[in-house]
Amino acid sequence: MRQCNFCSQNVKAIDFKDVAVLRRYISGQAKIIDPRHTGVCAKHQRQLARAVKRARVMALLPFVRR
Repeated sequence: MRQCNFCSQNVKAIDFKDVAVLRRYISGQAKIIDPRHTGVCAKHQRQLARAVKRARVMALLPFVRR
């Protein structure tokens, strides 16, 4: 089992403005990737999903790819 990338770096909160980090956890169709594939723990997966959704509303990330 992989260790969560955010836990290993002692990340307290995931910022929605950090688009470079968020893009790693989004598929080619702009969907949030399952935590089983990324190795993110449940706590950080919830924060990640919230950050991605906020970034989409702020037009930093796309809702869908064309």
